[in-house]
Amino acid sequence: MTDQDLATLEKRVRKAKRIASERASELHDLVEERLPGAYEELPAIAQAAYDACRAWAEADAQWRAARGAPA
Repeated sequence: MTDQDLATLEKRVRKAKRIASERASELHDLVEERLPGAYEELPAIAQAAYDACRAWAEADAQWRAARGAPA
């Protein structure tokens, strides 16, 4: 794997982490500010946060594997 490939993977990890953080923030805002009234939004926002965190974990694992780093 080239240095450019590793840089691309690292950029993907950083982007996935940013998106996961944004989704977690949305979930936090729902819990702190809008529940219990907006309870119907909870499943969709929680699923989006879960999916974003899973995407980050997969990207991070791929990047670590490419670098030969432990998981």
